[in-house]
Amino acid sequence: MKKYRILYAEDDKTLAFLTKDNLEQHQYEVDHFTNGEQCLQAFGKAAYDVCILDVMMPGLDGFAVAEAIRRTNHEIPIIFLSAKTLREDKLKGLRIGADDYLVKPFSMEELVLKIEIFIARSKKSTTSERKIYAIGRFQFDPANFILLHHGKQIELTQKEAALLQYFIDNKNRVLKREQILTAIWGQDDYFFGRSLDVFISRLRKIFSADDSVKIETLHSIGFKLIVAEHG
Repeated sequence: MKKYRILYAEDDKTLAFLTKDNLEQHQYEVDHFTNGEQCLQAFGKAAYDVCILDVMMPGLDGFAVAEAIRRTNHEIPIIFLSAKTLREDKLKGLRIGADDYLVKPFSMEELVLKIEIFIARSKKSTTSERKIYAIGRFQFDPANFILLHHGKQIELTQKEAALLQYFIDNKNRVLKREQILTAIWGQDDYFFGRSLDVFISRLRKIFSADDSVKIETLHSIGFKLIVAEHG
């Protein structure tokens, strides 16, 4: 049975010891680092299945580490752990491309559950058959998070790609906000809702180049991806 490997960055030694010990009891292999520079060096040398990053670390903070990781890897799940409770901090983390943001003190059971969910999703995406979707005059490659339009390649984040895939799977159908949030983020949460609005705005901007593709807002209900047939 494969042991999944976690990159864990935390400068609080006591919390790090407890978290690492707990994850290892759940049969995860955990590489612990106390600063961002060590983290990135290790990420460039080893293959990891999940990244767990403290936000406030000496040198490079967790946000900077996540941004660097996302420049080279759009797929690996990233979970932020932070004592920073401001809404702006959580939104910043999610916009960078994090899959979740847990506020300290966090529940160890919740952290383990999140890891299990994200690993299961990653396994599903890597084993699924590669398929290219036509959306109006665009082509969508979900495996590589890419949209193509007249030869131009547009890179999406993992969450944007997952959101677009969900819209495609439910094309021309009304999707409630809570339905989308539960499907993509695992829960109907205010902060994830703000991220959803940001991602939809970006997709709309991209699709503005093709008048046959539209993401319609149904106020107080949700959204609908409308794709007209080309004549």
